[in-house]
Amino acid sequence: MAKRTKKKNRFTRALFRLLLIIVGCIGWYFTRTWKGTLISLGIFLFTAFLIKLWWKTRGFFRLRKAGIKQIDEMTGEEFEEFLGMLFKKRGFKVTYTKTSGDYGADLILQDRENTIAVQAKRYAGSVGVKAVQEVIGALKMYDATEAWVITNSYFTKQAQKLAESNDVYLIDRDELIEIILDSK
Repeated sequence: MAKRTKKKNRFTRALFRLLLIIVGCIGWYFTRTWKGTLISLGIFLFTAFLIKLWWKTRGFFRLRKAGIKQIDEMTGEEFEEFLGMLFKKRGFKVTYTKTSGDYGADLILQDRENTIAVQAKRYAGSVGVKAVQEVIGALKMYDATEAWVITNSYFTKQAQKLAESNDVYLIDRDELIEIILDSK
């Protein structure tokens, strides 16, 4: 992952430099002066700064709209209730399991074709293998066709690997925000 990020950053910097050269050449072509070249470069840099600023604040406002800060402050039971309401809006029939002895599922979602066992984890840190193991156990107990683990955080690599090998669908913080935004 780090190698991919470094390559992407290197590519982005090279592309930016190429654009600077092109904009400088365009400025020179139209004005035939250094002043015109510098003005075109200044306009380009100012525009690039505004786009970068917009891109960063766009993500911040999307998070505020999603209410993710409120989700981070919920208790586990409140998070389960929130997910239940969210999936009811999306057309699922929602059943809550009892809080203790739930056999690895906190919610059971049903639509016309599928029964989905959902393990909800409202965590401050990364969600590990245990959550995936629990929901795998819930598949047979609730006669479910699918198993999901939903968190307001992210998953460890081990949890992702176990989920992939057992066809468990993982919904992390980013995808949860997308679901919330699509439901509004």
